[in-house]
Amino acid sequence: MSGSEAGAPLALICGLDHHAILEEAEVFRASGVDFRRVLARDEDDLLRECGDADALLVQYGAFTRRVFAGLPNLKVVVRYGVGVDGVDILAATEHGVPVVNVPDYGTDEVANHAVALMLALVRKITRLDRQTRGGRWDVFLVGPMSRFAGRTVGIVGCGRIGSSVARKLSGFEVRLLGFDPYVAAFPPGVQPVSFERLLAESDYLTIHCPLTPETHHLIDARALAQMRPTAVLVNTARGGIVDTAALVEALRMGLLAGAGLDVLEEEPLDPTSPLGEMEQVVVTPHAAWYSEEGRSDLKRRAAEEAVRVLRGERPRHCVNAEVFRRASGATPPR
Repeated sequence: MSGSEAGAPLALICGLDHHAILEEAEVFRASGVDFRRVLARDEDDLLRECGDADALLVQYGAFTRRVFAGLPNLKVVVRYGVGVDGVDILAATEHGVPVVNVPDYGTDEVANHAVALMLALVRKITRLDRQTRGGRWDVFLVGPMSRFAGRTVGIVGCGRIGSSVARKLSGFEVRLLGFDPYVAAFPPGVQPVSFERLLAESDYLTIHCPLTPETHHLIDARALAQMRPTAVLVNTARGGIVDTAALVEALRMGLLAGAGLDVLEEEPLDPTSPLGEMEQVVVTPHAAWYSEEGRSDLKRRAAEEAVRVLRGERPRHCVNAEVFRRASGATPPR
């Protein structure tokens, strides 16, 4: 049976690592939607625990073709955040299930974090901090240190976040290059260039594109070899965009000067990872999105999107909008 015994639609919150669901509860209660939280993440758990769900709000989990086939009541999947790389979009579409994300939250937070990582590497803040705490009061131990003004910053992905990064950097007197084959207009002050030119000319390369089959390992050994040995890589997008093994090797060999990483291919950071021992690397725990305001916005908007679909309305942000075009004039997505 779809929904709860009382006939109300049922939303399940899956794989969420937030400690509370106050915002979701407020939205669902006001809308007459039953809800509960489940720990399911792998295929078997999702199939066992989510069979009566009309809507799934997901942070982590394997939403595969098998899962969509085994959840016949499902009407929508809402992803907490921007990326939907954990969801088989083609399978969802074939089963008539809209996949919705929340791309308009946390833009300022992620852009600020990217710039903060960049500046921390420019000024070697973390190395200076560790050195000072260790009793060494000597700025020249971390040298040489170069001026940021006049440097070239390359931006991979010039959507909401990449554009925000460009605006924030516009006051630093740096040259801005951008690569994005999917935008019609680049942010003011950003010169569009080819990917190869972006790699070759950037002193700082910051990544703000989604993880897709096309962008998986976009920054691989070949790409890193095209960068300057004095260049720095910053990634606040998705870990899978960067080939970790190739990055480690480039840093070891001195083919890259440093990296600021908020996301990794395997999270959390393995305590044995060489990245944790490299002074020229700054790593943060997938924190770029986080502020109390941003987290609250994300949770509320995710629940609101689920409610819209359950009411038969279009969501604001659907990554497979063809499910609605297929249903137009026929039956709505199940």
